[in-house]
Amino acid sequence: MKKTIVKILQFLAFFAAGAFIFWLIYKDQDIEHIKSVLKNDVKYGWVWLSLFMGLLSHISRTLRWGLMIEPVGHKPRFINTFLAVMVGYLMNMAFPRMGEVSRCGVLARYEKISFTKLIGTVVAERLVDMISLLILLGVVIFSQFGKMLHFIEANPEIKDKLMAVITSPVLLIALVVAVILFIVFRKAFKHTAIFRKMMEVIQNFKEGFISIRNIKQKGWFFFHSAFIWFMYYLMLYVIFFAFDFTSNLTPIAGLTTFVLASFGMVAPVQGGIGAWHFMAKEALSLYGVANENGIIFAFVAHTSMTVMIIFIGIISLLVLPFINRRKDVMEIQKVQI
Repeated sequence: MKKTIVKILQFLAFFAAGAFIFWLIYKDQDIEHIKSVLKNDVKYGWVWLSLFMGLLSHISRTLRWGLMIEPVGHKPRFINTFLAVMVGYLMNMAFPRMGEVSRCGVLARYEKISFTKLIGTVVAERLVDMISLLILLGVVIFSQFGKMLHFIEANPEIKDKLMAVITSPVLLIALVVAVILFIVFRKAFKHTAIFRKMMEVIQNFKEGFISIRNIKQKGWFFFHSAFIWFMYYLMLYVIFFAFDFTSNLTPIAGLTTFVLASFGMVAPVQGGIGAWHFMAKEALSLYGVANENGIIFAFVAHTSMTVMIIFIGIISLLVLPFINRRKDVMEIQKVQI
């Protein structure tokens, strides 16, 4: 009962945080103007193309996950793996980071695979994704260093917070105290729940890395890893052509917007709502896109991909029991024979 209450409170807190950021962004906007732009000025063919590319990325992620599962002794059906991935995306809309657990649970149930082993592959998968995002961030910083400095200067609250953290004497003292306490109480620390949790995380990473090392088709693994992020990038960039105010922007402007907005998705709010919008419109402002136009762009880009995830995710939840019913019946018949 307590866990349920905690989860509900977490959901409400995360949703409230995202909704508040969203409200701050749109509260002073001319709603009628936004409606007019959405009705008359958006070339929705590009939005549909964006969704198709998003679907390709999900299919590629499914295939890559299948490659990572094979080394642990299983070869799940593509349809179950794909539906599990989409259910995971849907669950992330309710609880941040819940999707990883959900998709492992779905696949473990319908493919009879160890849940723990699946978690190990997902941990490794997320690590690969984080490395990919950091590489893209490095490309953006290197190629758009002046723009990034301008972004920090244009957002003094971010600059002030970064400097406050870096120069904080409290942080230095806390680090020194933590090191001293760890050295003094390291033996006792090994028996604490925190230490056990840390070792569990390390073990999951280890299992995940083993699954990567033992992948038979490593070429396809790296292909899908690159293809997923290329489709993510194109999914956002093609929407530039849906608006007159972004259609003339360069591919590197699209990459900058994509990378900065992606960090909005890392924020602990459902589907990056609010945080993604803020980061996207701030990134576009670096290239001269007016604030009100950047907000409209962020709304269309984020809403379209969110609706797709919700739509396919709900269908996946409904379809999973039906496509596995025949398999369950056949297994029961085998047992009876």
